Amino acid sequence: MDVLWNASSPLSVREVHDSLITTTDLAYTTVMTVLDRLAKKHILLRDRDGKAWLYRPAASREQLLVGEVLEAFRHPGIDAETFGAALVAGLTAAERSALGARLSVAEPGHEEAHRGS
Repeated sequence: MDVLWNASSPLSVREVHDSLITTTDLAYTTVMTVLDRLAKKHILLRDRDGKAWLYRPAASREQLLVGEVLEAFRHPGIDAETFGAALVAGLTAAERSALGARLSVAEPGHEEAHRGS
């Protein structure tokens, strides 16, 4: 994902593989399979360019992570209060302060508007 988030334009499987091969020994087919699966899960978007697919992230790093946290928060069987307390306990003082400042300016009723952002 970092390769695609850092790219200025969509990349082919070959371009992603070439970027990764400098630090890993992943096979081309492994990269192709992972990109295909991420596209099917709507984590990546892809468009045809001749015979090749060009891949790009469907969301920013932040949007993806927020979605994961919200999904965990709302997961059936998860106690949201316990989950939230554990999440906040894991923050540094500066992170808690920044979160508190953001929460103090959040307006009630705007939750839906921020979900897709």
